[in-house]
Amino acid sequence: MRQFKAFSNKHEAVAQVKLLKMLEGKAIVQETDMPEVMQSQVMELAYQALDLHEVSDCQSIARYIKQKFDEAHGAAWHCVVGKEFGSCITHLCGSFIFFRVEMLEFLIFKDDTDFSESKEEAIGVVQKPKKFDQ
Repeated sequence: MRQFKAFSNKHEAVAQVKLLKMLEGKAIVQETDMPEVMQSQVMELAYQALDLHEVSDCQSIARYIKQKFDEAHGAAWHCVVGKEFGSCITHLCGSFIFFRVEMLEFLIFKDDTDFSESKEEAIGVVQKPKKFDQ
């Protein structure tokens, strides 16, 4: 729920309401080194994810964005969505964005993980045979 401060006149109050309506639902980029085209794509995916999932279901929102960005730009993308979180990451240059839509924060970045092995191997599903010493 938004809280409004007391205004000295009606004009000031109307201007504040117009500003809030204009910003409502808009992404506010806090930091990025991502090209503008990719920024637009990832923010559009965030809007789509918010339309498809409950705002409280941050994991599903993050999964949606990550899967779509992996499909569009190759594997190794990471997505964190939440209200408050800390992070310490390493990312490829040109692949980082941190933005806010209303009360949710979005952190999307790509690392340089080598996915030359199969998807199952990369996520540890395939058990490789153990070598026994004789």
